[in-house]
Amino acid sequence: MNTLHEASQPKIYFDRSFDCQVAKILPGEFYVTSSNMAISTVLGSCVSACIRDKKLHIGGMNHFMLPGNSDVYNPLSASARYGSYAMEMLINDILKRGASRENLEAKVFGGGNVLASMTTSNVGKRNAQFVLDYLKFESIPVVAQDLLDTCPRKVIFFPTTGKVLMKRLHNEQIDREVQTVEKLYSQSLGQAPVSNDIELFD
Repeated sequence: MNTLHEASQPKIYFDRSFDCQVAKILPGEFYVTSSNMAISTVLGSCVSACIRDKKLHIGGMNHFMLPGNSDVYNPLSASARYGSYAMEMLINDILKRGASRENLEAKVFGGGNVLASMTTSNVGKRNAQFVLDYLKFESIPVVAQDLLDTCPRKVIFFPTTGKVLMKRLHNEQIDREVQTVEKLYSQSLGQAPVSNDIELFD
């Protein structure tokens, strides 16, 4: 299972420019691999954590948004519980494949202020603050980040090497597409309960 709410496989295609397969994830999805491939996504207000075991070269990426309309980020809120679930799903899948928690490192992206309907709730800022707070609490070092601003980002992560390619997108059509996808995703968050059935690994 590679989604936070339902089982479905991200689209995987072969990219000639990278000479490898690429898994394209959408909001609410994550993907983990130890193969020589890439994981890509496009972010607006959402955030992605790219996490890998730097010694065993096992890693993955998620794509999520905190639900709720609070102006203030509260680590004890229902939104934070959802974000914690999204992060735990990714980390636990990496650990299941043999990674060691002490060897994990993270690169984080997104949290742009691109959803006009969510400007007053600072959703991008709350997403960015959450992912940094979560990784600090879990003692997973953040070795690179590109957060906030007002533009969407395309992120491509290569878990075996840790390399990330990131491009800020300045295109009105892309902006509208990202806003539409994230708005639908945000609306769906209130309809999907957060599971508490999380298996933890040491």
